[in-house]
Amino acid sequence: MTTVTYTVPAISCGHCTHTIENEVGELQGVQSVKAEIDSKKVTITFAEPASEEKIKALLAEINYPAEGLITL
Repeated sequence: MTTVTYTVPAISCGHCTHTIENEVGELQGVQSVKAEIDSKKVTITFAEPASEEKIKALLAEINYPAEGLITL
Protein backbone atom coordinates (compact mmCIF):
# COMPACT_ATOMS: atom_id res chain seq x y z
CA MET A 1 0.00 0.00 0.00
CA THR A 2 1.30 3.45 -0.95
CA THR A 3 0.11 6.85 0.30
CA VAL A 4 0.87 10.05 -1.62
CA THR A 5 -0.12 13.67 -1.05
CA TYR A 6 -0.31 16.12 -3.94
CA THR A 7 -0.78 19.88 -4.07
CA VAL A 8 -3.78 20.64 -6.29
CA PRO A 9 -4.14 24.45 -6.63
CA ALA A 10 -7.46 24.19 -8.52
CA ILE A 11 -9.34 23.08 -5.37
CA SER A 12 -11.58 25.98 -4.37
CA CYS A 13 -14.83 24.55 -2.97
CA GLY A 14 -16.71 21.53 -1.70
CA HIS A 15 -17.72 20.57 -5.23
CA CYS A 16 -14.03 20.32 -6.13
CA THR A 17 -13.25 18.00 -3.22
CA HIS A 18 -16.35 15.89 -3.93
CA THR A 19 -15.43 15.50 -7.60
CA ILE A 20 -11.82 14.55 -6.84
CA GLU A 21 -12.77 12.07 -4.11
CA ASN A 22 -15.43 10.40 -6.29
CA GLU A 23 -13.44 10.24 -9.53
CA VAL A 24 -10.11 9.14 -8.05
CA GLY A 25 -11.91 6.80 -5.64
CA GLU A 26 -13.28 4.87 -8.63
CA LEU A 27 -9.81 3.94 -9.90
CA GLN A 28 -9.17 0.26 -9.32
CA GLY A 29 -6.67 -0.16 -6.48
CA VAL A 30 -7.44 3.16 -4.75
CA GLN A 31 -8.28 2.55 -1.09
CA SER A 32 -8.94 6.11 0.11
CA VAL A 33 -8.96 9.70 -1.15
CA LYS A 34 -9.09 12.85 1.01
CA ALA A 35 -9.18 16.27 -0.66
CA GLU A 36 -8.87 19.42 1.48
CA ILE A 37 -10.07 22.89 0.46
CA ASP A 38 -7.95 24.96 2.86
CA SER A 39 -4.60 23.29 2.21
CA LYS A 40 -5.37 22.41 -1.45
CA LYS A 41 -3.97 18.94 -0.80
CA VAL A 42 -5.17 15.53 -1.93
CA THR A 43 -4.01 12.44 -0.04
CA ILE A 44 -4.49 9.10 -1.78
CA THR A 45 -3.79 5.58 -0.52
CA PHE A 46 -3.53 2.95 -3.24
CA ALA A 47 -2.12 -0.39 -4.37
CA GLU A 48 -1.76 -2.11 -7.74
CA PRO A 49 -3.17 -1.74 -10.34
CA ALA A 50 -3.39 1.98 -9.44
CA SER A 51 -0.18 3.99 -9.85
CA GLU A 52 0.99 7.56 -9.38
CA GLU A 53 1.02 7.98 -13.16
CA LYS A 54 -2.61 6.85 -13.50
CA ILE A 55 -3.74 9.03 -10.59
CA LYS A 56 -1.96 12.13 -11.91
CA ALA A 57 -3.34 11.51 -15.41
CA LEU A 58 -6.89 11.24 -14.04
CA LEU A 59 -6.52 14.41 -11.95
CA ALA A 60 -5.39 16.29 -15.07
CA GLU A 61 -8.24 14.79 -17.12
CA ILE A 62 -10.86 16.06 -14.64
CA ASN A 63 -9.20 19.52 -14.56
CA TYR A 64 -7.55 19.21 -11.15
CA PRO A 65 -3.91 18.70 -12.14
CA ALA A 66 -1.47 17.78 -9.39
CA GLU A 67 1.23 20.41 -9.15
CA GLY A 68 3.58 18.70 -6.76
CA LEU A 69 4.14 15.67 -4.57
CA ILE A 70 4.40 16.44 -0.89
CA THR A 71 6.79 14.19 1.03
CA LEU A 72 6.17 13.73 4.71
